[in-house]
Parts: sequence; structure tokens; C-alpha cells
Amino acid sequence: MTSTIATRGVLLGFAAFAVFAFSDASVKLIDGRVPPIESAFFGALFAFCLLPFVVEKGDRWQDIFATRNHALWLLRFFSYPVGVIGSVTAFTHLTMAEAFVLIFLQPAFVTIISTLFLNEQVGTRRWGAVLIGFLGVLIVLRPGFRELSIGHLGALVAGLCGGLSVVIYRVAGNDDKRLSLFGAGMLGAVLICGLAMLRDFHWPAAQDWVLLAGYGLMAALANLLLMHAALRAPAAWVSPTQYSQMIWAIVLDYLLFSEILDMPMFVGILFITVSGMMTLMRELDGQVGEISC
Repeated sequence: MTSTIATRGVLLGFAAFAVFAFSDASVKLIDGRVPPIESAFFGALFAFCLLPFVVEKGDRWQDIFATRNHALWLLRFFSYPVGVIGSVTAFTHLTMAEAFVLIFLQPAFVTIISTLFLNEQVGTRRWGAVLIGFLGVLIVLRPGFRELSIGHLGALVAGLCGGLSVVIYRVAGNDDKRLSLFGAGMLGAVLICGLAMLRDFHWPAAQDWVLLAGYGLMAALANLLLMHAALRAPAAWVSPTQYSQMIWAIVLDYLLFSEILDMPMFVGILFITVSGMMTLMRELDGQVGEISC
């Protein structure tokens, strides 16, 4: 892998997370007119447009169900829709910047889950990163000084489920096909959210259909860009590009929702960004040799 190809991968990572930010802005613009579970369902339905681009030579559609570890497949099937519902709930009730701050605890959750369930050895630096991340969350949430909402819970759930997905990919990524790994989550979101929304279904207005389509299609495009980024550069090079979402969040909050970043939020963002980068730099230490200049 040459440095030029790796650089293209990093640029694709930046592009992917920019598109993700606009996807999240689309669902926030719905402003609760469509219930979060329903938004998650339609978003996943539109995201199915990505599946033809995930299919590799020799794949069959029934390979979505093909797996060597049925427990992990089912965990992906259930955890992905829960995470999507949490994410939509977060962006409905919080500013984009605040939602991202909590969702960006994902690296800390990966560390904790890996320690508990994979018996992975975690050093002082990674535990320090976890501590810094949770301190950042306390600064943002300011428990006892401000009212917390279901949006905060949704963002934490989204971060936890995202971390769970990372661990699932680590364990099953070498054994299962991409179609199975991706399809399990999409199928779970469509079926579980589809059934859950029937009790309180609201037919979206015309403008909301446009926003739902933008949410799902842009999320699908972002996932496609991210997969191509991962093919060109090591994960430890691509992962830090996620933090560019915070810049987009601050800009979109101001332009679309007239939200201005306050000082505690800014400090919390710094803490959680440092936490994530400490974890990623540790991973990079082990992969830097993969790139030849």
C-alpha cells in the first residue's frame, strides 16, 4: 500500500464523515414531526440502496444470512437498530454538537467491551483515554446543573451500540462476508423498527419524505465512501477523520438551527476529542508499519 493510495483513503474518510453530518442534519430538520423509530425505519429502507455496492463477485443475496457465528450475527441484527433509534432521538432533542460529543464516546466503549468480553489487555494510556472521555461527558452534561433529556440517553446508547459494532467487526470481520455484516444491521433496522412503528405510525408529510430520503441515501453514500476509504488506508488512519464531523456539526448548528457553542460544550469537545485521539494513536502505533512511503 503506497502513501498516495493511503492519502486518498484518508480524503475519502473526510468526505464520508462530511456526508454523515449532512445526513444527521436532515433527520434533525424533521424536528420530531416523524417519530424516531419511524425515521430509523425509513432511513434504513433508503439505505438498502447501498447493498448492490456491497455485493462482491460470487456473492448471493441469501449470503446476508450466511455466518459462522450466529450469536454475533443476531447481536448485530438487534444492536444496529437500537443504535440508530438512539442516534435519531439524540439529533431530535439535542444540538448536533452535543449529540456528537456523547456519540464520540464510542472508542471508550470499544475499550471497555474489548476488556470485558474479549479479554483484551488494555494499558494505562487507553484507560486514561477512557477516563478523559467520561470527564468530558460530565462537563457537557453538567448533572445537577441542567436538565437532562431522552436525547442524552439516546446519544449514549448510539455510542455504545457503535462500539459494539466495532467489536463485532473485529471478531467476525475475517470470517463473514461484508454483505452479511452490513446486511444483518440493515435487515434488523427494517424489521425491528418497522414492527415497532406500527403502533404509532404517522404518514410523513411531503417535505419530510424529502428529508427522510436525504437522511437514508446520504447515510448509505457515506457508508460506501467509508468502505472504499478502508480499502485504501489502515483503519487507524481513517478513524481520526471522524472528528471532522464535529466541525460540520458546529457549522450546521449555527447555519441551520441558530445554535451557538457555549464554553462548557467547547471544553467537553476538547476532552472527548483528546480521549478518542489517544485511543486511535495507540492503534496507529501498531499499524504504522503497514504503510510504505
